[in-house]
Amino acid sequence: MRVTSPAPSRQDQRALQRARRALRCLPFRLAFYRELEGTALSSTQLAARNDWPQLSRQRLQPSRTEDDLIWLIHLGVLRREVDGQGLTERVRLTPLGRQVVEAWSRDIPPARALSRLRHWLQRHWPRL
Repeated sequence: MRVTSPAPSRQDQRALQRARRALRCLPFRLAFYRELEGTALSSTQLAARNDWPQLSRQRLQPSRTEDDLIWLIHLGVLRREVDGQGLTERVRLTPLGRQVVEAWSRDIPPARALSRLRHWLQRHWPRL
């Protein structure tokens, strides 16, 4: 007997759509998300890496990277790593993040101007 999973709800579909748009608008490459599937990293660790061109389309600055990571946490793509002391500054990919990332086999294509504008508005003025 084959068990089928229920169809995603409208809310789940909107969350996926919002996450896909964010990944296309943010500077991170597919290799960045693939690395977070197995390893937890912080914004400071990411900014200090010499291989940043493989992970991002632009040079990573700790504060800007942290802002982007917080946004991805807000969207449900990433989560904070937990250790014996509580939450850490490191992040990992969530199941939603894995679902979004699996749509791309090569690199994440950059978003078009209208999609970038919509993403910016949702990020900075979420009540619109």
